Amino acid sequence: MALPTTLDQLPWNAALAEQGASNGSHANSWYNTNKTQLLGVLLAIIGNFLISISLNIQKYAHLQLACQADQKPYYTSTLWWCGISLMGLGELGNAAAYGFAPAALIAPLGCVSVIGSAFISVLFLKEAMRAANMLGGTLAIAGTYLLVTFAPNVTQELTATKIQNYLVSWQFLIYAILEIIIFCILLYFYKRKDLTHIVVLLMMVALLASPTIISVKAVAGMITFSAKGKIQLTYPIFYIMFIIMVTSCVFQVKFLNHAMQLYNATVVVPINFVFFTTSAIIAGIIFYQEFQGAAFLSVFMFLFGCLLSFLGVFIITQNQKEELLHVPYIDCGHIPGEKMIGNIQPDSNSLLSYGTLHDEGNWTSAQTSLNSS
Repeated sequence: MALPTTLDQLPWNAALAEQGASNGSHANSWYNTNKTQLLGVLLAIIGNFLISISLNIQKYAHLQLACQADQKPYYTSTLWWCGISLMGLGELGNAAAYGFAPAALIAPLGCVSVIGSAFISVLFLKEAMRAANMLGGTLAIAGTYLLVTFAPNVTQELTATKIQNYLVSWQFLIYAILEIIIFCILLYFYKRKDLTHIVVLLMMVALLASPTIISVKAVAGMITFSAKGKIQLTYPIFYIMFIIMVTSCVFQVKFLNHAMQLYNATVVVPINFVFFTTSAIIAGIIFYQEFQGAAFLSVFMFLFGCLLSFLGVFIITQNQKEELLHVPYIDCGHIPGEKMIGNIQPDSNSLLSYGTLHDEGNWTSAQTSLNSS
């Protein structure tokens, strides 16, 4: 029994023990410093994962309804409502995450929903696994790791007084004026010139995302601080921020839905993710001063992580084949007593459409009308 005691007293063993204790204390110190931020990251990841599950559940509900003989509205499906409930929980988790971690970190973690949706659709909807999903997922996960590792370590207790001071800071006032001017110019071209280019629509969504991120973080931060016993909900600034949050979200949904109506989702999703994330990071830098005092290497690696996430989302969403709906049709060549005009696309000025049926009387009248013209 004396041998272990003697070995412990040797110089190198004593040094190793001291180093292990030092490493343990450093790990505990790092965890204690970053545990609040890690909670925000965990909430954001869980929230985005729930959103990806909800999207696949809603898609499955729509497919089920499409296969039924009697078509019912989608809102009558219990499965669809389960998907909507999960989406609400996911968005609530995202909103709560802003109260514990910097906005510049939480916003890029939206790539988790894109990654999750791509892989869950393979398992849940039996879609084919593509090499692009593997490559894009790998890049996005690597980018997420860099984001979490090199994100600004800013722990702020957001009080009503601090939010008011941020609102009247000169850098935010300049930023807000520039945003309003650019938004008004884009809105003029959108309303007066009927310019509905995807960049115009999603740029307006991104400009609205800035006040959304600022107000969501302010509301979540004040609620979190109030939960610690120092009530902030009696200040008017809390309700002003809440109104800004709701209003900006509503108009974001309006312009985003218009973009989804006009353009393919595989184009809208990655561009909107890049614009939204960039707007959120800029808002966090200017309003909450999240990168103040950060080292150049940390900023560079954080931006590199954003770039990897952007690239991963683009690869996942690109080259996805659109699902073709199987529309029932009649093979006119097998209908007794009827003839098909031909398989040549008619002239655009013709009175007859491609593939239409005719009888001899209608054909004669149509030919006569064409000859007389």
